[in-house]
Amino acid sequence: MGKMKRKTALIFGITGQDGSYLAELLLKKNYIIHGVKRRSSSANTERIDHIFDSFNFSNKNFFIHYGDISDGTSTLNIINKIKPNEIYNLAAQSHVRVSFDIPEYTADITALGALRILEAIKILKLKKTKYYQASSSEMYGLVKNRKSLNEKTPFHPRSVYGISKVFAYHATVHYREAYGIFASNGILFNHESPRRGPTFVTKKIVQGLVRIKKGLQKKLSLGNLYAVRDWGHAKDYAVSMWKILQHKKPDDWVIATNKDQTVKKFVDLVARKLDIKIIWKGKGIKEKGIDKKTGKVIVDVDSKHFRPTEVDFLRGDFSKARRNLKWKPAISTNDLINDMIEEELSVY
Repeated sequence: MGKMKRKTALIFGITGQDGSYLAELLLKKNYIIHGVKRRSSSANTERIDHIFDSFNFSNKNFFIHYGDISDGTSTLNIINKIKPNEIYNLAAQSHVRVSFDIPEYTADITALGALRILEAIKILKLKKTKYYQASSSEMYGLVKNRKSLNEKTPFHPRSVYGISKVFAYHATVHYREAYGIFASNGILFNHESPRRGPTFVTKKIVQGLVRIKKGLQKKLSLGNLYAVRDWGHAKDYAVSMWKILQHKKPDDWVIATNKDQTVKKFVDLVARKLDIKIIWKGKGIKEKGIDKKTGKVIVDVDSKHFRPTEVDFLRGDFSKARRNLKWKPAISTNDLINDMIEEELSVY
């Protein structure tokens, strides 16, 4: 028997949190990896520098290409050149609050970006290429009753980000049904890690409280303290992406922890680990978190962090993935917070 041909994966969004964990996982599985990054004057590769040698390009299993999913020609060319076994579309303008400020750009990248990749697979007749679409719990949006959400729950997105993700989700289903492409959606609930960008609420809380503890910051300003989220670890969720494309047939999958916390509870959990005791006073926009030891206000609420339309509740029922993919989260919220705090403390 000849040597098994190594699998090739093409990752759009390689420089992001999820792209970096997925790249690590696939390298361990002996894949050859191609990643796509946008050209900018700063490198923006810090999340993958430990596995991709951006100075000497000495890693022969890992290649970076310049491209942009707002550009159909470059997207088609890259896919045509590589003809990968698997394509992971993790590229998006992924900040929900920011999508209210730049809706057209958000839709171009997040909605049409997916369409451009799927159309390229169709045009190039890549029958053997499998496609993974990073779908989002933000697609559910306005939830009528506080039950865990599954693959059958209807979508009611509350941001252009959410709307764009719904478009990309349905485009994925459509190309699967119309053209027989192996195209799957992973509907991922919130997933965090030490590699989370600083404008995302979990990273902002961990960074802010560590800096307050070290005397480098006076207070932390947050938006909706009562938004309920299902928080997992991005490292676990990268495993689900791979498993989704190894499944015998293309399908749509909720990936979550089926547990939830409010933003406020997340603040309390992080504070406790840093040995800060917070006393909460006031209601609504006037609510404040006071450091018991110093009597100083260290957390306040600022209306600029609120979204025009809020998503109040997200908790995911991943029983289908547990049953059919044998996937479940391995890292608890508690361990996730420890991981994020440890990383943050190592900076100072």
